[in-house]
Amino acid sequence: MQWLNDNAQAISAITSICTLFVWVFYAQLLYNGYVRQRRPRIIVNRGKGVGTDALCLISNMSSEAIYIQHLVAVLHTHDGIYELDVVEYQQQSGDDDEACYRTHQGPLASGDYLHIQSFGAIVQQLTRHWQLDEQTLQQQKPELEIRVIAIYGSEDMPVGASRRFALDLTTDPLHQLTPLKVDTERMNSRRDRKRVLKWAKDIEMHKAQ
Repeated sequence: MQWLNDNAQAISAITSICTLFVWVFYAQLLYNGYVRQRRPRIIVNRGKGVGTDALCLISNMSSEAIYIQHLVAVLHTHDGIYELDVVEYQQQSGDDDEACYRTHQGPLASGDYLHIQSFGAIVQQLTRHWQLDEQTLQQQKPELEIRVIAIYGSEDMPVGASRRFALDLTTDPLHQLTPLKVDTERMNSRRDRKRVLKWAKDIEMHKAQ
């Protein structure tokens, strides 16, 4: 007891410092949880199948709604890279009715999803738009990338998501489409958002031409 009385101030200071560290630790946990909850989360996946007949699903797993500006399909081949704004292509070609078209562009609520169409239909649209040779595509085994450009909340810069699939058109339809990664690539950092913004500007410049 005498030792405690003699060192009461030092013990009190150490206790205060330890308490401060505990509060800082819990504050950091709360902040990380808040940031993680606020971070946009867009998922590109397959639905109703696993091959090219599967639907391309876009899911919004963010805590708030997002506004989808563009859905871009990119075909990576040995000869070059071919891009196509799927929504813009459908509007020009008139393949889908107006009700279906509206579901592809606009607000998407939290926990909601939409499907563009089948992956096979997307590949066919790219092939027709760029007049690609189907036999050449079968030999090259290209990659199909789906890009999502969206606005999240009140943030100024757009957010994005991207996922790549390997195409093997020489096999049966159930094995023609294989994801290259387990999860969708989230593009939420400032550097990634600059890339997404460039994607959107390139699309708008292409429309203006």
